[in-house]
Amino acid sequence: MNPRPDNRGAAIDLESVTKAYGAFKALDGVSLRIEPGEFMTLLGPSGSGKTTTLNVIAGFTDVSSGKLLVGGQSVVGVPAHKRNIGVVFQHYALFPHMTVGRNVAYPLTLRGVGQEERKRRVAKALDMVKMGDFAHRYPSELSGGQQQRVALARAIVFDPPLLLMDEPLGALDKKLREWLQLEIKRIHRELGTTFVYVTHDQEEALVLSDRIAVFNRGRIEQVGTGRQLYDEPATLFVGRFIGDSTVLRGEARSDGTGTALTIAGETVAAPRRLAG
Repeated sequence: MNPRPDNRGAAIDLESVTKAYGAFKALDGVSLRIEPGEFMTLLGPSGSGKTTTLNVIAGFTDVSSGKLLVGGQSVVGVPAHKRNIGVVFQHYALFPHMTVGRNVAYPLTLRGVGQEERKRRVAKALDMVKMGDFAHRYPSELSGGQQQRVALARAIVFDPPLLLMDEPLGALDKKLREWLQLEIKRIHRELGTTFVYVTHDQEEALVLSDRIAVFNRGRIEQVGTGRQLYDEPATLFVGRFIGDSTVLRGEARSDGTGTALTIAGETVAAPRRLAG
């Protein structure tokens, strides 16, 4: 897809990335291009490799082989704290002894940003997640959804070119989750930052994403828009995993003038898309 004209995000390139633990390959030759400013969701069941991929991009996990580039630069071997990447986890990881404002300011403090500039950026980040009135509260005084919004503000306050989100809504109830999905989509649109989002929830992936990479057993089965994955699954796994599907086994034959599809002894002309 074309990068967004107003984006400030970084491109990500994974080229034949493998992560092995002994004989087990958590990632097995994963290749993926994520465009600047794109919202890419890594979707798959537990153990499919989606979170390992996120951890590799973040720098929490080293690759066994392959290339990983962020903004055109190799980051293989670069420590996580030097990659300038924002990360939001399912469990908010807020400091309980710090106010909301100090939690959000923490990445700026580490970077040596001056006090006045810190105040300005913290106020801007909290306003973006609609938590501007909560700067002096403590995490224990907030709901789960409010804590997650604070965690998001902390991840974007230093203007990273890339934001990684690991099942950030998994601990929230359905109604709140659906509302925050729309908020995350709005924030992505306003920031123009590259978002990489991990989930096992296909509905969430379809709502949020520009494109979706479907993982299975350490490999990518298919990459595409939600509509492409739903209408034209490339594999049986994708067809069963995305949406509600009925799978009919059959045989397709072409004689040069057309394609026929035989299912359960009945032969019909194949749909134009299949025939092509």
